[in-house]
Amino acid sequence: MATKQAKSICHLALLKSGSDVTRRIILFLIPFLLLPATAPAQRKKATDADGLYPPIVEDKKKKTETTQTLPPARELPTAVVGETSHLIFQVSPLSSRGLLSQQTRDALHFLQHSSHGATILKLRAFVAGSGDMRRIGELIAELWTDKRTPLPALSVVQTGGLPLEGAQVIIESIAEEHRTVNPSGIAFVSGQTADSLEGSLGKLSGTLKEGGMDDTDMLKVTCFVRFLDENRDAARLVGQRFPNAAANYVQMQREYVLPVAECEGAARAREPASPAKFMPPGPAGYSQMVVVSSPKLVFSSTQLAFGSQEGDIRLAFDRLQKSIAPLNAHLDTVVMSHIYLVSKGVTDTLRTVRSSYFDRNSPPATTMLPIESLPSLDASMGLDVVAVATQ
Repeated sequence: MATKQAKSICHLALLKSGSDVTRRIILFLIPFLLLPATAPAQRKKATDADGLYPPIVEDKKKKTETTQTLPPARELPTAVVGETSHLIFQVSPLSSRGLLSQQTRDALHFLQHSSHGATILKLRAFVAGSGDMRRIGELIAELWTDKRTPLPALSVVQTGGLPLEGAQVIIESIAEEHRTVNPSGIAFVSGQTADSLEGSLGKLSGTLKEGGMDDTDMLKVTCFVRFLDENRDAARLVGQRFPNAAANYVQMQREYVLPVAECEGAARAREPASPAKFMPPGPAGYSQMVVVSSPKLVFSSTQLAFGSQEGDIRLAFDRLQKSIAPLNAHLDTVVMSHIYLVSKGVTDTLRTVRSSYFDRNSPPATTMLPIESLPSLDASMGLDVVAVATQ
């Protein structure tokens, strides 16, 4: 545009000029008048050709946006350790809002908030429905990573149902308080089998009394029932019997199974037992109750067995042993075990294998029940434990 204007001005001046001298002067000035417009172009062309000043080309349509890559979520630990005298127990409320992911987030936020800064050591999630159970571990890793807190161990079990329509998950929590709340330790009570929920709760109460405790000492109760519709007043019955306990009850499988009801519990001990007191060993290789006052306890995640052969079951126990060994715990120091049976064909083999890993003279308290499923569809059973951490 500037070049055209300069040419027009020069031509006009030539036409109006009256003398040859003036015309010659104008002709001499024309190249200098055009120089500012043409020099940059000539310079750019020369430098481009020489390659000394490569041109900067910006294609706005092909701008690449910088994307932020988030670090992968941390893996949950296979075992954690906590102080026995500082343990507290909680259960998330049931909710029918949203699907599994939303309900899991709500339950975890509740447990984090209600713990008031206590470190959550172990979570046990009971799932109903067809949601992907692996999602629970992923959500825990995300939420705990955001808060920069130690990750908990996790057990996930699919049940036959939860006592609220639309509810897909309920989560139990064991956390470590900042202060001493159980100066004499914790008592773990095996699942008490009965023909009714009331009968199971009564056995649970009787076992506590044999250990010098009463119903007000119970801190947590979990009941497994054959059918929810048979136990619509379960929450009221548990609350009346054990007013200070965090309570939870679930249906074991979708179809009817035995037992009709089985409730387990954890209570605040009245008298210390060093390191643990087993009362009394049952006929099937487990104790009805174990009172433990050792300084530290180790909580494992669930180890799965794939297949029903003895070798398959032993692999699960071996993996469990390896997971708790770094925390100075061993299978012969286990005080509580949970065994979740998916396949009915593993029961007898499991009892045989179990006796070769646990202390036969001091076997742990145990709850062994049929459940709907585990996070891996190929699993025949799952196993998690609470063990004494030795010095």
